[in-house]
Amino acid sequence: MRLSGRQVSCIRGGREVFSGLDFEAAAGQALAVVGPNGSGKTSLLRLIAGLLAPAAGSLVLEGGDTELTLPEQSHYLGHRDALKPALSVAENLSFWRDFLGGDAGDLASCLATVGLGHAIHLPAAYLSAGQRRRLSIARLLVVKRPVWLLDEPTSALDTAGQELFAGVTRDHLAGGGIVIAATHAPLGIETRELRMGGIA
Repeated sequence: MRLSGRQVSCIRGGREVFSGLDFEAAAGQALAVVGPNGSGKTSLLRLIAGLLAPAAGSLVLEGGDTELTLPEQSHYLGHRDALKPALSVAENLSFWRDFLGGDAGDLASCLATVGLGHAIHLPAAYLSAGQRRRLSIARLLVVKRPVWLLDEPTSALDTAGQELFAGVTRDHLAGGGIVIAATHAPLGIETRELRMGGIA
């Protein structure tokens, strides 16, 4: 499996964010997208996820499910955690599993993996920032998709949370997955680097 972009350009609000961008990541590889604020790191992830349309160029996933689009085979984890505060931890994860079309998987197992097994019935409003991030990471586990698009995935995580993230990410890569992560910080995994330009 290989995800590639060729001569990709992005325009937002009438401003060219980047143009002529080439990149690729094969199965088992992680690509760290780095660069200053405003250089287009998040925009690139949103293009791959199908949340924005490229102004030019192509994005192709070779070797994936031919019946599904690239966005349907990707998880997008934004820098904000998409949680409903009034719902419990389990209800939030169950919502995302159903919304993303996943099988009735073992929610408890996914929550235990990210260290939230003790909080399964707790309202999400009671979670710390790091715990909310862990719950978002559980969304990557409850529905299997080969491409992970991660925007500052370790933000708000303490050292233990960062190690947990690195572990589940290494497992995903070992299973033939692809990771593209916009980040300002080391991810704790082996990565190739895609450097974006822009205004510092």
